[in-house]
Amino acid sequence: MTEKKEVSQLARQLMGNAGVTFFTQAEFDAELSLAKAEIMTVAIEASRHAVIMERQACAKIVHDLASQEDEVTVSTALQNAAQAILHRIPSQRQ
Repeated sequence: MTEKKEVSQLARQLMGNAGVTFFTQAEFDAELSLAKAEIMTVAIEASRHAVIMERQACAKIVHDLASQEDEVTVSTALQNAAQAILHRIPSQRQ
């Protein structure tokens, strides 16, 4: 069990009347776990958006190549490739 410890007189003097709130180790650990979970959620979402943006940029490059191609068969294949890039994993686009 975590015991509550008093803050030394020196620590109190250094912190002054700054409105410092003290937490037990268990309270700190609980809040730290929540903060880590929030950070991971944001990181996962940011990574997901980065992958989607990269996929869109790649599809645009392929689509631009298709529009420059004179051969209809190659142009169609490139356009299909661009669509395949965009819709590779549909669940990521939600």
